[in-house]
Amino acid sequence: MESKRRRMIGSMMGAIFVAVVLFTAPARAPAQDSATVDLELVLAVDSSGSIDDDEAHLQRGGWASAITHPRAVGAIRSGRHGAVAVMFLEWASVGCETISVNWMRISDAASAQAFANAIMAAPRVHCPGGNAIGDAVAFAAQQIHANTYRGERRVIDVSGDGPNTRGRPVEPIRDAVVASGITINGLALLRRRAFYGPFDEYYRVSVIGGPGAFVITADKETEFRQAVLAKLVREIAGIDTDSRAATLTPAPAPPGHADRREGVRPGGPLP
Repeated sequence: MESKRRRMIGSMMGAIFVAVVLFTAPARAPAQDSATVDLELVLAVDSSGSIDDDEAHLQRGGWASAITHPRAVGAIRSGRHGAVAVMFLEWASVGCETISVNWMRISDAASAQAFANAIMAAPRVHCPGGNAIGDAVAFAAQQIHANTYRGERRVIDVSGDGPNTRGRPVEPIRDAVVASGITINGLALLRRRAFYGPFDEYYRVSVIGGPGAFVITADKETEFRQAVLAKLVREIAGIDTDSRAATLTPAPAPPGHADRREGVRPGGPLP
């Protein structure tokens, strides 16, 4: 009987001890959901025949430098979830979309550097032919819809030096992609100014779309790195970070063209 009573007292003391530990221990922070990010971003970079090895290296180096810049890392860390998911896609003619760096979650300087290293280490894409911008945008959108991340915003960042010359027309694909909840921004490399006037205007009219969509222009030598950094920070943080307002602020659409920047006509299913 005495033994039974001691066992009961021991059990009660044990229960009291466990309760004291549970109620006095510091609360543990909830586990972070690594699939939830502030932004899903596809960097869709022109690798067509008009881009030589020096220009390809310039583009890769510009994005690698931008993603590791303290301003970009600071913008990432200041978000609600403190993380973004990024893919580096290189495109050219029809069927020449190459995922050079697959989705990576970036939340600090170390993960940003890992993404930059992967960009620079990826094999050079050689895919001659014209520019299939529409197919590249459709492919990028498919990668966003198929990944495992849940981004509060979703953006495709298209950079290139020429208009769409191959594959499907850009405009209906752009409209469908934007209707699916993805914004498309543009980086126009100013090498061809004869097509529909200034080349950046072609991007404004035919390529970009969605809330707040914008185009940045860049000279291939002197402005590219600065433009890429300003563009990336603006996309991550949603703020204008460059004093060149005329470059960073979307211009009105030309007469006779619908403005796709703040909304689109109802689109069909995603291509």
